[in-house]
Amino acid sequence: MRILITGGAGFIGSHVTDAYAAKGHKVTVVDNLSSGTRKNVPRAAGFYRADIRDIGAMRKIMAKERPEVVSHHAAIMEVVKSVRDPLATFDVNVRGTLNLLMAFGEEVRVKRKRYIFASSGGAIYGDPPRPPASEAALLRPLSPYGHSKKLGEELVEFHARYFGFDYVNLRYGNVFGPRQSPHGAAGVIAIFGDLVKQGKRPTIFGDGSKTRDYIFVDDAVAANLAALRKGGDMTFNIGSGKGTSDQEVFEAIAARYGYKGKVRYAARRKGEVTHIVLDTRRARRILGWKSRTSFREGVRRTMDAL
Repeated sequence: MRILITGGAGFIGSHVTDAYAAKGHKVTVVDNLSSGTRKNVPRAAGFYRADIRDIGAMRKIMAKERPEVVSHHAAIMEVVKSVRDPLATFDVNVRGTLNLLMAFGEEVRVKRKRYIFASSGGAIYGDPPRPPASEAALLRPLSPYGHSKKLGEELVEFHARYFGFDYVNLRYGNVFGPRQSPHGAAGVIAIFGDLVKQGKRPTIFGDGSKTRDYIFVDDAVAANLAALRKGGDMTFNIGSGKGTSDQEVFEAIAARYGYKGKVRYAARRKGEVTHIVLDTRRARRILGWKSRTSFREGVRRTMDAL
C-alpha cells in the first residue's frame, strides 16, 4: 500500500511511519521539520521537506507519489501556543489540512483512497458534563487548538463526500512515549521526566487535580494500523478510558527516579480542559483495538528513553 504521512518526522508520526514501513508498505514522509527531526524518519521511507500550507508542493507530491492512504499528523499541537497565537494554529491545522484534502482528492489516478486524520480527544470535547466522552458527545473545545481539530474533522468529512474517498478520524487522548520533546508546552510526562531527572522542580498549572486520558504511543500506533483497513467513514476515540491527574503524573515520575523534592504550583492556563476521559468502546467494537499499555509501564518506558 502506498502511504503518505505528514508530520512523519515528529513524535507520533515517526512511530506510525516505523510501523507502516515494518509492515511492508511504501511510505513517504512530508514534514517541514519545524518540530520533528530527520533522524526520526526510517531509511525505508521516502522524504520530502515541505510545508502542508504550500498547495503547489502538496499537489506535486501527490501527483508523483499517488498515495492510496494519507495519514495526516502534521499540526501545531500545543494548547498554550494556540491561545497565544491562534492565527498560526489555524493556518497550519485548518488551511494545511484543506490543502492536503484538495491535493489528495484531485489525484484521479488512484481510485480507492483513505484519509486518516489525527484529531484530538483531549481538546475537542472541552469539559464534557458526564465523562467519559463518547464520539457522540457535544464538541465544545476551549482552545483554538481544539477548535482547529473540530474544523479539520469537518473538512475531512466534507471532502471525503465531495471527492469520494474514505476517511477515519482518530481522536487521540494525551499521547506520550519515547521521542516526545520535553522542551515545549505540551507533553507533560516528557517535560516532568526531564526536569525530575535533572533534580529540578516541575510546575503543575492548577492544584494538581486536572485529569487527562493518557495513551502510550505504541497503542496509538496500533490504532493507525487498524485504521488502514477498518472503520471507514467513522470517528474513533483513542485513549485508555482512565483519568490520571497532574498530581498522579508527578508522583509516578518522582517514584521512578526516587525524587524527594516538591512540585511547584502555578495558576491554571487559559484554554486547558479540567477533566477528560474517553469512551473507547466504538474502537474496540469496530477497529478491534484497545489500549494495552498501563500508565506506569508507559511512564517507565518513556523515562528509559530520555
